[in-house]
Amino acid sequence: MERKVILLVEDNPDDVDLTLRSFKQHNISNEVVVAQDGIEALDYLFATGAYSGRDKNVLPAVVLLDLNMPKIDGLEILRRIRGNKLTELIPVVILTSSNEENDVITGYKLGANSYVRKPVDFDQFSEAIRLLGLYWLLTNEPPPIKL
Repeated sequence: MERKVILLVEDNPDDVDLTLRSFKQHNISNEVVVAQDGIEALDYLFATGAYSGRDKNVLPAVVLLDLNMPKIDGLEILRRIRGNKLTELIPVVILTSSNEENDVITGYKLGANSYVRKPVDFDQFSEAIRLLGLYWLLTNEPPPIKL
């Protein structure tokens, strides 16, 4: 069976904890790789830097991407994901607290598959994570990745 890894690109430890707790609460047992800044996210995706020994053939089933990231922001991460043949088809869900209309428009123009605003309430956040997991990990048919 194919490994379905989730790449969570999030610098806020509280949001990381909430997301991981929500996955556990809803029996989403996929491996979750957490990148705490933009460089770490790109290193994971392209098997460089700290992840240079990683099997680059194992790509995430979905990237959950915060926009307000240190070192390299989420929109630039998305731009680089879509600009590379290896990663251009990976589903990317922007999961952010930003309610800036420009962020939504730019995110979709750059190729985001979905834009989800983080609810402040834990129960709403947990339900959003459950729905994301159900759709992107169980329902969605991913594109074939050919290297």
